[in-house]
Amino acid sequence: MKIGIDLGSRKAKFAVLAGDRVIRLADYDTITFYKRFGRLVGEELTLDLAGTGLFAAEELKAAAIQVTGYGRNSLGLKGAKVISEIRAHVAGAVLQTGRRDFTMLDMGGQDTKVAQVQGGRLTDFVMNDKCAASSGRYLENMAAVLEVSLEELSSHWEEPVKLDATCGIFGESELIGQILRGHTIPRLCAGVNMTLVRRVLPLLHRFPSATIVLTGGVALNGALMKLLAQETGREVVVPTHPQHNGAIGCAALE
Repeated sequence: MKIGIDLGSRKAKFAVLAGDRVIRLADYDTITFYKRFGRLVGEELTLDLAGTGLFAAEELKAAAIQVTGYGRNSLGLKGAKVISEIRAHVAGAVLQTGRRDFTMLDMGGQDTKVAQVQGGRLTDFVMNDKCAASSGRYLENMAAVLEVSLEELSSHWEEPVKLDATCGIFGESELIGQILRGHTIPRLCAGVNMTLVRRVLPLLHRFPSATIVLTGGVALNGALMKLLAQETGREVVVPTHPQHNGAIGCAALE
């Protein structure tokens, strides 16, 4: 049995695997998780996994624990193996979809990763972690400006209002300007989703393939999936558990 932990910027995700079979998934808001279960021992951060109630004591003793994500190098879990984010996400995408050749697009809370996978193995990748304008944080901010839920935002993709700003901060100002012009909420939501797609298109063009596997929390945005397929002409596949993909892949790796 293996436990995979993906310490993301927005969510801490957990996966328990027996072989290639997912037994259990769970998550916490990252800040809540660290506040409730983290403490400093000397200069090292440690996490009380037993205190989370997510794992039986026997599981923690017997399982191999592997950790990835934004906070993978900031904690001390005795005996835990650190896995790079890109390897974990590729392994999760291969395991969940059964695909061996694809372009992976992982859109998390604060960064975006694009990887080329051939024969089930990572061959190249590029990552944007310098600007949150192509991540889930951008969608959260835009939903707040529009005063809609993320569920509402992710349901609109037709007739998008054109938004040109490449920066998340300037994007808010531009969106407010379009609201003042009287555009409808559905078209504004579609415009936000289209803007996110246009920001990742240059990354996707670097790794042409017939299939895009979309992972990360942003993969729950159905409008984004439709727009990606429309703009790239490629098949877009979303794994069963896109938000837990990194934790699943982390646990699956040898």
